Amino acid sequence: MTAKTYVYILLTDTGTLFTKSIKKYTKAPYNHASIAFDPTLKEMYSFGRKNPSNPINGGFVKEDVYTGTYSKYPDTTCVIYKLEVSNRDVEKMRRVLNVFIKNKKKFLYNLFGVLGVSLNEPVEFSNSYFCSQFVAEILQRSGIKLWDKLPALITPDDFRKNDELQLVYEGKLIEYPAIKRNHS
Repeated sequence: MTAKTYVYILLTDTGTLFTKSIKKYTKAPYNHASIAFDPTLKEMYSFGRKNPSNPINGGFVKEDVYTGTYSKYPDTTCVIYKLEVSNRDVEKMRRVLNVFIKNKKKFLYNLFGVLGVSLNEPVEFSNSYFCSQFVAEILQRSGIKLWDKLPALITPDDFRKNDELQLVYEGKLIEYPAIKRNHS
């Protein structure tokens, strides 16, 4: 029997103008998705702002709760889920992730993809992703299929509504017990 471990899916709402605009359309409580490899969210990745002060410059980012974008928005609300996977699944995810890490400067934020989701038309460009597309892509390329649709059509709310994900925490990000303990 293969040992099981977890990856963590973090959905957030920072309350920025961009997220408020998306929320108005989607009516979903969270509009940003990230993937983490530990419950303390120390190793967390997504597609978002490269510079917390510049919402226009987006791409592949290693996120940090205490620096970067989240540090500018202390009232960020979140929901955190865990997904049970095998150690082999994690190895595959890390291999896929390493391609993003090694080529991070080549990746762009897929703003047209976000618009495509609203039209239910996948808009895919080479080296271009939006947050939930990226997380779904990491999972799918690792052999984990949570939906019968393309990663380019996955929204943060699709994660929230997926029965395979187990709720870990919901509330203010900065009050999440695992990071509070780890940061003290």
